[in-house]
Amino acid sequence: MNSYVLGFQEIDKTKLMVVGGKGLNLGELSRLEGIRVPEGFCVTTEAYKRITGNNREVAALLDRLSSLKAEDREKIGEISAKLRKVIEETDIPGDMEEEILRHLSKLGRENAYAVRSSATAEDLPLASFAGQQDTYLNIKGKDAILQHISKCWASLFTDRAVIYRAQNGFDHRKVYLSVVIQRMVFPRASGIMFTADPITSNRMVLSIDAGFGLGEALVSGLVNADIYKVREGRIVHKKISAKKLALHALKDGGTEEREIEPGRQNMQVLTDEQILQLENIGRRIEQYFGCPQDIEWCVSWGHSPEPEDSQPDEANPLSFFVVQSRPITTLYPLPDLNDEKNHVYMSFGHQQMMTEVIKPLGMSFLQLLSDDFPIREAGGRLFMELTHDLASPIGRKIVLGTVGRNDPLMQNAILNLTKRKAFMKSLPRGKRSISMGREGLSWSIPIQAIKLYRKNDAGIIQNLISRNEASIRELRQRIAGVSGEELFDFILQDYKQLKEVMYHPVSMGAIMAGVYASGWINKNMEKWLGEKSAADTLTQSVANNVTSEMGLALLDVSDVVRQYPEVIEYFHHAGDETFFEDLAELEGGNAVGRSLGAYLEKYGMRCSGEIDITRPRWNEQPTALLPMILSNIKNFEPNARSVKFQQGRLEAQQKEQELLNRLAQLPGGKQKAKKTKKMISVLRNYIGYREYPKYAFIQRYWIYKQALLKEAGRLVQKGVIREKEDIYYLSFEELREAVRANRVDYSIIAGRKEEYEVYEKLTPPRVMTSEGEVLSGEYNTGNIPRNALAGIPVSSGVIQGRARVVLRMADADIEDGDILVTKFTDPSWTPVFVSVKGLVTEVGGLMTHGAVIAREYGLPAVVSVENATRLIKDGQQIRVNGTEGYVEVL
Repeated sequence: MNSYVLGFQEIDKTKLMVVGGKGLNLGELSRLEGIRVPEGFCVTTEAYKRITGNNREVAALLDRLSSLKAEDREKIGEISAKLRKVIEETDIPGDMEEEILRHLSKLGRENAYAVRSSATAEDLPLASFAGQQDTYLNIKGKDAILQHISKCWASLFTDRAVIYRAQNGFDHRKVYLSVVIQRMVFPRASGIMFTADPITSNRMVLSIDAGFGLGEALVSGLVNADIYKVREGRIVHKKISAKKLALHALKDGGTEEREIEPGRQNMQVLTDEQILQLENIGRRIEQYFGCPQDIEWCVSWGHSPEPEDSQPDEANPLSFFVVQSRPITTLYPLPDLNDEKNHVYMSFGHQQMMTEVIKPLGMSFLQLLSDDFPIREAGGRLFMELTHDLASPIGRKIVLGTVGRNDPLMQNAILNLTKRKAFMKSLPRGKRSISMGREGLSWSIPIQAIKLYRKNDAGIIQNLISRNEASIRELRQRIAGVSGEELFDFILQDYKQLKEVMYHPVSMGAIMAGVYASGWINKNMEKWLGEKSAADTLTQSVANNVTSEMGLALLDVSDVVRQYPEVIEYFHHAGDETFFEDLAELEGGNAVGRSLGAYLEKYGMRCSGEIDITRPRWNEQPTALLPMILSNIKNFEPNARSVKFQQGRLEAQQKEQELLNRLAQLPGGKQKAKKTKKMISVLRNYIGYREYPKYAFIQRYWIYKQALLKEAGRLVQKGVIREKEDIYYLSFEELREAVRANRVDYSIIAGRKEEYEVYEKLTPPRVMTSEGEVLSGEYNTGNIPRNALAGIPVSSGVIQGRARVVLRMADADIEDGDILVTKFTDPSWTPVFVSVKGLVTEVGGLMTHGAVIAREYGLPAVVSVENATRLIKDGQQIRVNGTEGYVEVL
């Protein structure tokens, strides 16, 4: 026999699917010694299932609802309203009603109750559905309570709840609802307590919102709250708000808003003693549940209303009641390093223009590349440990100088942190992560840069490229004969060659020489001629930029495709698995196949988020290129590659001549012009190579990946894993052991797949501390127009056009004149750059890939515009000022 009712004392951690998140937590809290929870019971999900499960009309409406997307709001509203009506009008069966009333009698039918919804997809550690279903306060009488139970069941289908589930991938048919019936408390004051600061995410700072009367007034935003912040038994901040209204329970049931008398409006709601008492309660609950909590509380005499002007005394003391506790799901996870010392972590992804979640195998490969740096995992991303660097005065200078080139907001956040003297003194000293002499920062690099500047020989770049190509050919030959456990030793050995490509002093020196020339030109042209960012135009159509060449080369592929209407039609619905076979059946398919095949031979190892080795490459997913090819056909005439490159080179030549002519007119102009001419030559000889080491790195990744997928195929054949992509959820060493032993604990893979889905929804912070505090930088917005969005100017010029907000490259349906607005760009986005007229990103700096390519293509660009993809709507007219560094929504 199904039980339709469970008392709080009968509920434990195994009952989630029976009583939902709210009911489960109340059951747990009610057994926690010293924590007062208003007594009550739960009408279980079995009751909800019986009410809805045998109802054909409900089933039909649920089928219709499940076919809709979150954007179909009008249809969702129509079907949801019908569902609510059907559920509310369904009679509660007699045996169910009898069980509910029996539990109600134990608590007293004459009492007032809160009737609250508790869904099975609510108040979970990794997803909060708080506020999606309904709560009813001060309900009196058995008929009213039974009626409001039905209302709670129906509230599973409020528009907001349905849309929220659709957005978060929850099946409407697999979410059930329990109803909490709880003795009503008539509070003098109530509010919310977060055991981690909701503004800064600092786990050491507890934050309390408090107001007079019932807490629903605060939750609904009806009144301003007092805010108290407490750290380790000490009140560190108070904000006493003017509280003009309060929500109170009525004697005969229901609630009403009342004005607070003027003398109490600016009173502190809780005494300091009560604030600290509440902090103690919060920390005990947090410790019990094992994670930061969002707690609803009230302070009261108990279950009967008292006059508002009553004062507590020994015979009639005030008590704190806890009416709910749920995990705070918005906090970014911390690295698992519990040594009780302060640490500082910097996002690796922001430095690499890839802030998306990375699978475990991808993490392992990046950690292998960075094994000299302390790298920590958190929330499916990597963070560099900066603790020891910031504890050292020299280390601080190196960090701030290094970080600023890629992400000024990150630099600003770290700079603000260094001003906190007490925190800086608390940092433990040790071996620094970033120091001269380490890979990538060797003292030999500036020396090489000086030599290369003096030689100013583009042939050096060709030699570097030729040497890498020979190394790649050799790697392909050697790895072909390696398999099994031996493959893993082979990859580890070859990683030394990969590091040499990445950090070779001549290679790094060439990049440094180009960057130095760019900085020199910009600084001196502004000083001598009053012209900002002069180097931007001078870098158009330079030699040896493998990334910009990749974007232009796709124009040639597009020229082949444009000749064949059948192929163009096929590109609108092509699939990856049989792409080239299907293509060969069409008129012109072989010609297109050869052209695209040649493109993939050179660039097919690239993809969005390519630093994660597990990401599907264009070789594996050629359809990712089709939107760009179709955009090129729509937006360009034939032979656009040659025209575009020549146009860029001509503009650079004209800018050079213009600058030299203007300089010649100045005092000492002959010498200034001579020096500038040399710098422009150095710039154009070396700056294009900035993109090559990443390309070489990804070439090797692709070869490793192909070899590992062969091993994965063998594991599938042996039944060790279910599909080849399962290996992506194992670390490098775990995969090695699986290959050696021919076995793996599949629950590890399944668990990590679930984690990955959760981590996908998180936004990683640029900088955070081991206390969980998220540190954000800010701009000086004094020199930009009011309401403009501030950022970093990385490619000069001003452009106005339609904003095309694109979160995935595959969705880039670009029209001529569009301005690309996205979170970040890595080299794989370059083919999109060919078609757009400007660029706005949320992440980036002066020398990141998007900035480099924007300058070469002559696109005005502003990067590091926080929340650009949310603040700018797709289709809006915007103006991008790439010279001053701001975006205006017009």
